Amino acid sequence: MPVTSSAEATWEGDLAGGSGTVRPASGAFPELALTWKERAETRESGTSPEELIAAAHAGCFAMQLSGGLSGAGHKPERLDTRARVTFQPPEGITGIHLTVTGRVPGIDEAAFAAAVADAKANCPVSKALAAVPITVDATLA
Repeated sequence: MPVTSSAEATWEGDLAGGSGTVRPASGAFPELALTWKERAETRESGTSPEELIAAAHAGCFAMQLSGGLSGAGHKPERLDTRARVTFQPPEGITGIHLTVTGRVPGIDEAAFAAAVADAKANCPVSKALAAVPITVDATLA
């Protein structure tokens, strides 16, 4: 059975001078402020669609990697994943870089690298963002 996730956004004013908010229907985090300045010029406060995509991608990738490793008999102790989404006006999102450090008992570098490549190819968020170049750096701890 499919699960549907949702969020809402409100925007007031023009792009450069306006502002808005985004909020998840689940209430998992409070309403967050959005402005063009925060999106395209600075990271002082508020968030951006790209930061939210980064959070979703980091979480999805870590879950996919955990599932793949566990399915291959290598239950991870810990996976630390960071996603960086690059936004370049006016082009838009120009790239995503994932960095993962894994603590996985009994696995070698080659098997870990193969699991990382599989997670990159099969993570649902990676698939949804396939139009954008995605790179990954992976390290075994």
